[in-house]
Amino acid sequence: MLIVAVAWIYVVGLMALTEPTVVAGLMTLLLYCVLPLGILFYLTGSRGRKTRRDAADRAAHQARQAAQTGQAAGQSSAGGPEE
Repeated sequence: MLIVAVAWIYVVGLMALTEPTVVAGLMTLLLYCVLPLGILFYLTGSRGRKTRRDAADRAAHQARQAAQTGQAAGQSSAGGPEE
């Protein structure tokens, strides 16, 4: 997909160069290149973001479980009934 994005940047860059004013060229570059490619990369990267978020959630859950298990083991071995 990166090759398509590079080709699109090339095409839009040439379109921007043919505009009569610098402002029109910048607007062409912004509206035909930066905005659409930003949206495209955001949408295509959503699966990776979700995978990273799920992995972080699983790691946090495992850390919480390990901490609770460690606390429970520490309390049961050190805190018996006093006689």
